[in-house]
Amino acid sequence: MTSVALTIAGSDSGGGAGIQADLKTFQELGVFGTSALTAVTAQNTLGVHGVYPLNASEVEKQICAVMDDFPVTAVKTGMLFSAEIIRKVVQTLKYYQAPALIIDPVMIAKGGASLLQNEAVKALKEELLPLAAIITPNIPEAELLAGMKIETAMDIEKAAELLLEAGADAVVMKGGHLDNQEFAEDLFMSASGKKFKLRSERIHTKDTHGTGCTFSAAITASVAKGKRMEEAVRIAKDYIHVAIKEGLHLGKGHGPTNHWAYRSYKAEIKEVVLLD
Repeated sequence: MTSVALTIAGSDSGGGAGIQADLKTFQELGVFGTSALTAVTAQNTLGVHGVYPLNASEVEKQICAVMDDFPVTAVKTGMLFSAEIIRKVVQTLKYYQAPALIIDPVMIAKGGASLLQNEAVKALKEELLPLAAIITPNIPEAELLAGMKIETAMDIEKAAELLLEAGADAVVMKGGHLDNQEFAEDLFMSASGKKFKLRSERIHTKDTHGTGCTFSAAITASVAKGKRMEEAVRIAKDYIHVAIKEGLHLGKGHGPTNHWAYRSYKAEIKEVVLLD
């Protein structure tokens, strides 16, 4: 049986993030990808030059069209843009008793452009997050959602605990924004008490556009195929590590990652370390 995943996110005209990155990742990991578009962006490796949101009912109709016809086994949300869209997504997913929800709380683009309206943060935290099988914030996103400054390992764990208390079943705290120049280390914590870290060599490159979208899409693909959340996170860490390492060197700014690298190099990946 073919596994099917749904991504609800914005479009990236540069192809490195958003819906485009999600669908590429689904395809590479053997999952049929469907989509519901929340906004069109005029975007390239140099930045976001325009954001053009759809209205909430248009987003709803796309989700309904997919859920009425396809056996979706995992859903991912990315850029949702507004509180109205978030509330409509929540309402629609509840109606369909949607399967595992992976939330990538997209808020700010690599170049600094805001991708989530201020009033939407509250809706994301209070209405969408309680539906999450897992949420995958980077440090700035976690600071905003948890309402605290994150500077130390203890801060990271505290913020993760706050997100679990807010209703998520599990959290991956992505460490790419931390100052450690040697490693990129992510923390997994679940409401059931499971906790581990995933560490990989830090790759010093400017080609990191779409890493968050790609990582969460990789989790979604594995969950859609029936893998346990812990295993899905480990596969996603391998996938994004090699996607960054084997960069494509495209564009004049923050270039995209290599979405097909995992297919070629997965047998050779030995650099991601599990720390219990």
